[in-house]
Amino acid sequence: MSQYVMNSLIAMGIAFLTTAVLGPILIPILARMKAGQVIRDDGPARHLGKAGTPTMGGIIIISAIILASLVMAGHSREVILCLAATVAFGIIGFIDDYTKVVMRRSLGLRAREKLVMQVFFALVFAIYVVFGLFRGTGIVLPFTGYEIFLGYWYFPFVVIVFLATTNAVNLTDGLDGLAAGTTFFVSLGLLLICHMTSHNMLAVFAASTAGACLGFLLFNRHPARVFMGDTGSMALGGAVASIAALTRAEVALILIGGIYVIETLSVILQVISFQLTGRRIFLMSPLHHHFELKGWGERRVVRVFWLVSLLFVILGLWGFRGIGA
Repeated sequence: MSQYVMNSLIAMGIAFLTTAVLGPILIPILARMKAGQVIRDDGPARHLGKAGTPTMGGIIIISAIILASLVMAGHSREVILCLAATVAFGIIGFIDDYTKVVMRRSLGLRAREKLVMQVFFALVFAIYVVFGLFRGTGIVLPFTGYEIFLGYWYFPFVVIVFLATTNAVNLTDGLDGLAAGTTFFVSLGLLLICHMTSHNMLAVFAASTAGACLGFLLFNRHPARVFMGDTGSMALGGAVASIAALTRAEVALILIGGIYVIETLSVILQVISFQLTGRRIFLMSPLHHHFELKGWGERRVVRVFWLVSLLFVILGLWGFRGIGA
């Protein structure tokens, strides 16, 4: 086993243990802050019992990723950049969560405010990647290895990747353990891509993300003791998007993060169908709620989605195999 692989495994272990230790400490603090989840009235009736469960648990995930990454690869500029993206998007989510659940402002951040911050952080990331890390503006097409150079169009492209990924992870975070488990598999896939493309220090960050998600499942699996909130989903979206951008796996992320794509498309199609025809395609969107209303138990939905996520990761890796840095 190479030293690089060992470093990744150690980072994953550190992140997992950090999450396992921080959970019992921070969950009661969040509960005392009355940072309880607000449950939608139009959602599945069984979710009403989750009202008041502490949210903003993404603080635990972010802390674990930071510690493990700095311990094992704190000297890497790529890792520091990914940490900055994770924290930046996590801050957006934290402000939104804090406004909604602590300050009791039901709408949280306005959509425009959130969009402006997301675009700004993504653009800063893209600029540094091109002019600071000299990554270039090429993106790789899976299964072909063909590289397309976008020139200045690369900057809006990266912004779209970040916007799509962060919001897709947020939409996926609707059932106990769904987003954390899905992102665990996605992070493992990106970890392998990091090693395939010789981004071995970046692999430590991917491993830390996977370990943090796995550790969070100790408290987030059904019945959840804590939710990650927008703090966690936005941070994880930022982490996933930043790894994909640095490894030229932005297009492959469509396959690797297939569950994110399906969840997002279900919402888009639902809205379009209702506006054009007055009819809904699904009983409820995102898609995981459709299966709940079809009578599936929450554990069953989550486990099936995890399995599908794993299959998407395998497909994405197959399409990316043999493609160098």
